[in-house]
Amino acid sequence: MSIERIGSTQRMSKIVKHNGTVYLCGQTAGEAQWDIAEQTRRCLEKVEGLLAEAGTDKSKILSTTIYVRDMKDFAAMNEVWDAWVADMPKPARACVEARMARPEILVELSVIAAQ
Repeated sequence: MSIERIGSTQRMSKIVKHNGTVYLCGQTAGEAQWDIAEQTRRCLEKVEGLLAEAGTDKSKILSTTIYVRDMKDFAAMNEVWDAWVADMPKPARACVEARMARPEILVELSVIAAQ
């Protein structure tokens, strides 16, 4: 039973692979000028890139947890999410309101996928 860590720093790894499962660190795209829709799009682009680096793709996502700074942005975030998952098997998903590490971050995604 091996564990592979990719993109590790002193704090975390971007990708952890274990037993056919891929775990991604939380993805953010917090620029003050971007609204929730643009941040969500950019987070999803990052997710796709990391999944490719791990040898998998978005169709194999098992679960996603989405953190939004303010639930008033829930509908706008969902518009982007719904378009992104439109033509793929839908993963399990949770969405919660959360305080973010920096005020300009409006959304963060945590993803688990099969390899």
